[in-house]
Amino acid sequence: MSRKRGLGKGLEALIPEMQTYGIDEEQKKNEKIQLIDINKIYPNIHQPRKDFDDEGLNELAESIKIHGIIQPIIVSKRESGYMIIAGERRWRAAKKIQLKELPSIIRDYQEEQLVKIALIENIQRQDLNSIEEALAYRQIINDYKVKQEQLADALGKSRPYIANTLRLLQLDDRVIEMIKSGKLSSGHGRTLLRVDEKDKQYRYAQKIVEEGLNVRKTEELLASPQRPIGKSKKERKNDYVLMDLEDNLKKYFGTKVTIVKGKKKGKIEIEYYNDEDLQRIIELLNKD
Repeated sequence: MSRKRGLGKGLEALIPEMQTYGIDEEQKKNEKIQLIDINKIYPNIHQPRKDFDDEGLNELAESIKIHGIIQPIIVSKRESGYMIIAGERRWRAAKKIQLKELPSIIRDYQEEQLVKIALIENIQRQDLNSIEEALAYRQIINDYKVKQEQLADALGKSRPYIANTLRLLQLDDRVIEMIKSGKLSSGHGRTLLRVDEKDKQYRYAQKIVEEGLNVRKTEELLASPQRPIGKSKKERKNDYVLMDLEDNLKKYFGTKVTIVKGKKKGKIEIEYYNDEDLQRIIELLNKD
């Protein structure tokens, strides 16, 4: 039986043309496998993924050294050589052990198809870090004019999850790199979004890494400079109550929420980042 590596029916229904570019396992069995000079093969220039775990590549390289390439890569013939459609990790691992040729299946794709294929390959991966996931979501939303709610439904995720993942892209670029490299978690990143100044975000991020702080300790770190000196025990307790309330509201709305407390009255500020985000928040406020 023919089997496709699944994006899931949800995403295929959202972007029906994507299913055309799925890599069919049965089709691969019926295609001719050719040995191609490894130096003539290069990555898909449209591939969003730029980072590859060295330890994982070394393990794969050792496996290839012992067992060989079990599954051929898929390439597309271009003027400059053969562009990888699927199998960049195998290609990188094979280069590490200086293989001369790589078993490959050649397929004919147009340039615009390669963009979609790269997106499919990226979103299918099980090892997506949160930044790569956010970039893939943003690309789908921008390229296919999809709303966050539609994407959430298609992927079986909540709207706040999609919104919170996308918000990580608003962090300082240096912090984003730290999340991509695994030095910080997405939980650290969401906590750092409370800090408006990007230089401060980075300085906090450095401290988190240096001291090995978990997310809870990071929350305490960010809260400590805001803790007024000389307040009574009861007033300090009320501050923590407000911080917990802020956290709960942030999780519910999927965006930054600030409670500004005055002597007798205060206000709740809910941030939004575009018209669609505002509409999403309004719908949440109007829920019974």
